[in-house]
Amino acid sequence: MSIKTVFGANLKYYRKKNHLSQEQLSEKVDITPKHLSTIETGTAFVSAELLEKLTRNLHISASALFYNSGENSSDDSFLTLIDQIIEKELLKTIESIKIQIRHIERS
Repeated sequence: MSIKTVFGANLKYYRKKNHLSQEQLSEKVDITPKHLSTIETGTAFVSAELLEKLTRNLHISASALFYNSGENSSDDSFLTLIDQIIEKELLKTIESIKIQIRHIERS
């Protein structure tokens, strides 16, 4: 199963668990329902910023969206490690975007 498929299935699961329609969640995270649908089906993937919005609105850790329930690693320390890696990469991405924006502003 691809990472996009696992991510999409988990996103759909947590959206429904929070009793949200695609329209409701997409409005909360500022995307179209069609875009959310393509993410849930594994056709598209999220940006770092969208990942943050989704986890904040669904009240879950980022690792919950990447974890494949068919795997044997449900250990909390494993999920914590995944969270740390994701957070580190998100921070790097955000900082990179800020640098690029500052560069554009100076041009």
